[in-house]
Amino acid sequence: MSISAASHLSPSYPDRAARGTANRLRAWQQAALDEYMGREPRDFLAVATPGAGKTTFALRIATELLDRHVVNTITIVAPTEHLKTQWAEAAHRVGIRIDPNYSGAAGGTSRDYQGIAVTYAGVAAHPMLHRRRVEGRRTLVILDEIHHAGDSKSWGEAAYEAFEPAARRLALTGTPFRSDTNPIPFVTYAPDNEGIRRSIADYSYGYGSALSDGVVRPVVFMSYAGRMRWRTKAGDEIAMQLNEPMTNDAVKQAWRTALDPAGDWMPQVLRAADRRLREVRRGIPDAGGLVIATDQGAARAYADMLKDITGKRPMVVVSDDPSASANISEFTENDDRWMVAVRMVSEGVDVPRLAVGVYATAISTPLFFAQAVGRFVRARRHGETASVFVPSIPMLLEFASEMEKQRDHALDKPTQATTTEDVWGEEEALLAEANRTEKEQGYEEELFTFQALNSEAEFDRVLYDGAEFGLPADPGSREEAEYLGLPGLLEPEHIKVLLAKRQQMHLTSARKKALLRSQAEAIVGAEERPVMTRKQLLELRKELQGLVGAWHHKTGKPHGTIHGELRRTCGGPAVAQATATQLQKRIDMVRRWAAEGGH
Repeated sequence: MSISAASHLSPSYPDRAARGTANRLRAWQQAALDEYMGREPRDFLAVATPGAGKTTFALRIATELLDRHVVNTITIVAPTEHLKTQWAEAAHRVGIRIDPNYSGAAGGTSRDYQGIAVTYAGVAAHPMLHRRRVEGRRTLVILDEIHHAGDSKSWGEAAYEAFEPAARRLALTGTPFRSDTNPIPFVTYAPDNEGIRRSIADYSYGYGSALSDGVVRPVVFMSYAGRMRWRTKAGDEIAMQLNEPMTNDAVKQAWRTALDPAGDWMPQVLRAADRRLREVRRGIPDAGGLVIATDQGAARAYADMLKDITGKRPMVVVSDDPSASANISEFTENDDRWMVAVRMVSEGVDVPRLAVGVYATAISTPLFFAQAVGRFVRARRHGETASVFVPSIPMLLEFASEMEKQRDHALDKPTQATTTEDVWGEEEALLAEANRTEKEQGYEEELFTFQALNSEAEFDRVLYDGAEFGLPADPGSREEAEYLGLPGLLEPEHIKVLLAKRQQMHLTSARKKALLRSQAEAIVGAEERPVMTRKQLLELRKELQGLVGAWHHKTGKPHGTIHGELRRTCGGPAVAQATATQLQKRIDMVRRWAAEGGH
């Protein structure tokens, strides 16, 4: 065991550090270490964005405490078997021997080891065994991704029972805390200004700070919409644009339709993602791509699609496969282009070379989305960027536009019917889906509520740093290619410049086409789009949808008919593609109808 070795462990373990910081702690790691050693608390919570180097930070503390004989053994608790092995390998590099194969049934481990690595599920199976271990030894317990201790009441209770006597507890997490109200053991909560109890971190290092420091990659989100058609359980056939305003139920069904392997949306998006990956590999030769699928059937179908696109079938990784950990390690070391995983983003998929992702799952919680995006942000060298392809679902686009926003875990729910936390608290039942089996999740039941008929993809826009760029374009078009062809190595400040140039080229092309169709007015509105934030556009769309709904109740006319009349009267494309000016004209028109009593 060596403090010197811990100091020289890569700050971004398991890969080399960015910006030549490999032989020293990063600034945040040193600051957090100073905070810890200055107070030496029994409990310490460090919240740091994925890719920031929490493993290096924790092992440096472990070596300090072992060297000073504050503790004489280590227990590392991780979410998955794969992460147990990763922790043991990292600890070995600094001279701490950790047994990743410790079994509660066996009851002990070799004296050659200075500690063990276990999973939260393993602790829940034998809490008293672990309690006896920490009672008999001065133990540092490292709780990796501590939010997993709240996955079920039994897990949290077991963790508390097992480690309450521990001499020191170091809790780590890299993603927003849960949107449920299960208290997380060993986390301090305090009321905010509104009386809501929220988690208190001893040290926080968010994505925004890490991006400014060059510790993580900037993320460019490629958003895809398209036409969806499905049949409801009642037998009604519905056709809608993926990004146009619709009810929550319709959003879910349109989303499922897009992800259906039998449709055209997924093959078209995967083809675009592979084109993006080929461009990225010009600057990052070993760059890899990850498709995050909902279930095993979809994952295998997506793998078949990628084989048709690339000529090679990618590896498929599922959580209940005994070889999953070995497969992840193999993909980490080779230079294959693609891997498909089933909800493994919260279960140890840590492959630093991942640079392109496809979010092909219907899980819509902020925790899971943050975990998914976190797989692509680990920076290995200066200038690397990440690209994540997402469906044009309002909730996902909201998450993408708020990448830098930090949130704490709230034990209390606001009493207001609608709050700024609602978007982060919706569909709380889906939170547990990230780590459950397909049968537990109830996907089979939900899939029978509708029948996907067909789907087509359409490039929608690019989101970066809270701004959006681009106009709708067909898959395979020159306009789409302009965005997919962004260099894979770029300075963060240059990304917006290039996107703005692509935007202008896109607008010029659209102008020419519109002039040929005598629709120049649409281009005037399109030119105003870059100055609008996503939030402002969403508010206009919501306002228009509310007015259309009110007019529907007053006149009995279907929503689609009203929208059609507004388009004929005011001009412009469908709501999802309409500019702020066009949306405002339609809002004013509905209000005029209401004032005049008809139209």
